[in-house]
Amino acid sequence: MPHRHEDWLAQARRDLKAARDNLAAQDYDWCSYQCQQSAEKAIKAFLRFHGNEKRGHDLLGLFKEVKEKMELAEKVVDAGRRLNQQYFRSRYPDSIAEGFPAEFYDEKIAQECIQDAETILKFVEANLS
Repeated sequence: MPHRHEDWLAQARRDLKAARDNLAAQDYDWCSYQCQQSAEKAIKAFLRFHGNEKRGHDLLGLFKEVKEKMELAEKVVDAGRRLNQQYFRSRYPDSIAEGFPAEFYDEKIAQECIQDAETILKFVEANLS
């Protein structure tokens, strides 16, 4: 599996593109979820590059593994903390008291998620060497 990190990184980029496409389509809940997915796959690309095949969806848990290799900037951790909430909240009515997730998302939230996913993706791209 010498270059599998490249596959994970390529998929992270595609997920971010899909998020942007959903932003344009005003599907803000799905945009937010795809941002979480982009960040998760980017972090997993970093970990695979360093020989660690970590599973799971918790970005902060994945960051613990990254911190074994290098220090993380606070803005990267903050981006992960915000995106972490999107894994369930953007998709499951059980994650909210009443209603369905799409009712709680707007363009501002989706744009913030895209910025957070970009922060994490840029961090990973800058540190794959």
